[in-house]
Amino acid sequence: MLITVAEVLAALVGLSAALMGANSFRAPRAAAGFGIPGTPVDDPTFRAWLSVKAVRDIAAGLLILIAAAAAEPHLLGWLMLAATGIPVGDTLIVLRSGGPKATAYGVHAATAAVMAAISVLLLLG
Repeated sequence: MLITVAEVLAALVGLSAALMGANSFRAPRAAAGFGIPGTPVDDPTFRAWLSVKAVRDIAAGLLILIAAAAAEPHLLGWLMLAATGIPVGDTLIVLRSGGPKATAYGVHAATAAVMAAISVLLLLG
């Protein structure tokens, strides 16, 4: 079966999300790069919320990887499109918390745009 560039890109997005989640457990200080000012990385309550985000990222990444491995581009496209809501939400969270616009748009919104583009390629392909 022929694997398309869009499927490879989707798998890379899934792998990246899962690795980011795993990294949150390994190095909680990396959460400061999310874009929320004054992130209290040493606060136990914040670390609990960071664990929730980490599990979400790992699960979302694994779902995308499973769909990519199943070689079902249309389903993968719909899953990627649905998962695009995660970085869109992250963009809004950073902006609403007064975080840097460069991070909101350059990291989170850019991720959403890439995921949406990959989704379109998978759905039309």
